[in-house]
Amino acid sequence: MTYEIGKLYHETLLGPIAAAEDALARLDERVARSEVGQGFAERADFFDSVSSMWVAGELVHLEDLVLHDAQMDIRAPSHELVIAHRIVRARRRVSRNDPGWAVSRSGIMALAGVGEGSSGESDSAGRAGEGVELDLVDNEALSPELAELDEVLARTQWLVDGNAVGEQRKREPEIVVGELLIRDPDWDEGERIGEWLELAKQVERLPATLAAAVLWDAWEHLEPLHRQHWLGLLLVSDFLRSRGKARSHLLAYAVGLREIPRERRRARDRTVRLVAFLDAMSAAAAAGMKDIDRLTLAKRQLERKATGKRTTSSLPAAIDLLLSRPLVSAHMVAKAARITPRGALNLVSELGIREMTGRGRYRAWGIL
Repeated sequence: MTYEIGKLYHETLLGPIAAAEDALARLDERVARSEVGQGFAERADFFDSVSSMWVAGELVHLEDLVLHDAQMDIRAPSHELVIAHRIVRARRRVSRNDPGWAVSRSGIMALAGVGEGSSGESDSAGRAGEGVELDLVDNEALSPELAELDEVLARTQWLVDGNAVGEQRKREPEIVVGELLIRDPDWDEGERIGEWLELAKQVERLPATLAAAVLWDAWEHLEPLHRQHWLGLLLVSDFLRSRGKARSHLLAYAVGLREIPRERRRARDRTVRLVAFLDAMSAAAAAGMKDIDRLTLAKRQLERKATGKRTTSSLPAAIDLLLSRPLVSAHMVAKAARITPRGALNLVSELGIREMTGRGRYRAWGIL
């Protein structure tokens, strides 16, 4: 399976490219200069994770994800929730590394949880096994008991491999149906990742936003990873960061894709898909600008309520937590401010923030 860049219809793509470039530049400058830029970046991890699952057809509640991240689950985490939290952790890891780190073979393997040092470990293990085997040979010459034990082990291994005593031929390995349900043996992830990385080098000559759209379309077409398809959105965001379009944050690209109808994202015509992906970047930037405006206004209102308080007040810690999470619980506030849950409820009441759940127990508050 290959992906060819082919001919790009710049007449159709020029307008969406200019809009996306302008929107991303404005958002990046706003995040870099805003007093709530750090909180915005931390909140974007949760919004992008939930949106990534939504684009993939899975529903994860934002409240459950935030509480799971704080290790304060109110119920057993589902499989989808675990994947969503993995996306959050992956975004944090990419943000801590240099721009462009994720768009490399080592970065992809690290984020996918596949170690690159397995071959070296196997070689060392093989060498260690050879040493043990030589020792056994020496001991066999010295001890008849060990020789008998080796014979019994060899016979047992012969039976485990599916061979009867006296058989001269080996059975063919049976196909495990459960293994086929989990992983396709014909799915060569290494080759597909290499092809995608080669394509990432070829699109360097294109504008950053158009190159990112082509890379995401290629990721959808090639499907390099068997089970971590969500990683493609993260790689595209890091690619934009490496090209200087999002230096101060990691774009929540899935938030923009969520605003694009599925008919456009899955259209047969590649030009229609590329325009949709470019519009998704503009939508993600617009959503980010609105979130920054909302957080800036909320920060000023909350700081007014903290004016005149004593220097040992826990209100500043509660405000910082509110600005860095989509919603918080009383236990989260208590842990951040190092106070009791009852004291956290008093802080929340004093700040007058909006209650999000409408429940008597396991209540949560936030800025949305």
